[in-house]
Amino acid sequence: MLGLDAAVGFSQARRGAISYDSSDQTALYIRMLGDVRVRSQVGFEPERRGSHPYLGVDFRTLHTRAESAGTIPARRIRRLFSFQRHLLSSRLLRGAPQLNPLHILDEDYCGQAKCMLERVGSWNFDIFLFDRLTNGNGLVFLTFNLLNQYGLIELFQLDMVKLRRFLVLVQEDYHNQNPYHNAVHAADVTQAMHCYLREPKLAESLTSFDILLGLLAAATHDLDHPGVNQPFLIKTNHYLAALYRNTSVLENHHWRSAVGLLRETELFSSLPAEDSLSIERQLGSLILATDISRQNEYLSRFRTHLDENDLCLGNASHRHFVLQMALKCADICNPCRPWELSKQWSEKVTEEFFHQGDIEKKHKLEISPLCDSEANTIASVQIGFMTYVVEPLFAEWARFSDTRLSQTMLGHLGLNKASWSAMEPEASGSSEEGESEPGRATEEPSSRVLSQGSQES
Repeated sequence: MLGLDAAVGFSQARRGAISYDSSDQTALYIRMLGDVRVRSQVGFEPERRGSHPYLGVDFRTLHTRAESAGTIPARRIRRLFSFQRHLLSSRLLRGAPQLNPLHILDEDYCGQAKCMLERVGSWNFDIFLFDRLTNGNGLVFLTFNLLNQYGLIELFQLDMVKLRRFLVLVQEDYHNQNPYHNAVHAADVTQAMHCYLREPKLAESLTSFDILLGLLAAATHDLDHPGVNQPFLIKTNHYLAALYRNTSVLENHHWRSAVGLLRETELFSSLPAEDSLSIERQLGSLILATDISRQNEYLSRFRTHLDENDLCLGNASHRHFVLQMALKCADICNPCRPWELSKQWSEKVTEEFFHQGDIEKKHKLEISPLCDSEANTIASVQIGFMTYVVEPLFAEWARFSDTRLSQTMLGHLGLNKASWSAMEPEASGSSEEGESEPGRATEEPSSRVLSQGSQES
């Protein structure tokens, strides 16, 4: 296994973080370390990393991390394109002693992590424990293991060092400061996608190309997420909102960032150029499907296919649509996990919501739905999300794939909702009332939950 003990040493230098120039204490702007659009020879413009100030609000309270005395300021570290030099500089940044640069092969997996990977297809898989056992490298190890397990590394002739470098850079471009939208969430979604890919209908029909796309999309679907939602970027006049014309702003950014890393690492250099471009385009189609503001659009289309029984998985476009739905399910499957896991995710996502709300209050901005800690509780947020977003989606998924896993997910969903309802009696009553009004299920999400843009996703 490739050594990754120093692979995340740049945690203080999040290339995608919303940050500020600490040398100018009076500056009020946001700087997203990314998104310098570089024209490629084929006309596609992936996201690249740079450093551009934009007028807005002071985000010091959003992502603040003290620098240890005597360490090199992370913002002064130049991007190192050599993987070997990257590992060495990461160790230097952390103050760790240098190692022999030739020793990139070692056994990073501890026994417990290896044992967990033997059950990576279990719906009870504890991604929090796995991330701890891998020293915060859960996304790298999990994704690499799955790609290898499906035989995709050999089939697509992926260079091992390039693949490792790509996965490390992907993991680094998630912001560990985010309570929810971080690399652990990406690893959890990737594990869930693996569970769905093993379902009989999908396992019998998906091609190796489909599986590769599904795993890569899951691992990168929230890449460089700033920890705030699309409405926040729009009302603070962030340049990404203007760049993508206020449409699927975060999802477009996640996709372009992923493409930038694919090209930087030349992961698919062994494939024909047209195949690489096809991967990039279809990767974008999958990631863009996770925009929760388009939830009803995808759900209605899925329901229509199921009602008419016309999904043909021998058709490439139909398989791709099912992959989109699988990724959407994986992205918001937390309420369908066992309570001990689901509760942790609920607390983390609500913490991120409320953190955004606190920033909005501080700067006298309109507080986004579900982000006001004084008007909402974890229980009320989760009950509404489960009722109007999760339940309709997973009910249709169970129609498509009526398996033990689908019934297990619906079972956990019901139990978890009951647990939150017990903590929020008033919310429980209003939830039951909402379920008795069929028309309300289509109106409520657009007014509260779906207005969050891409926050939950």
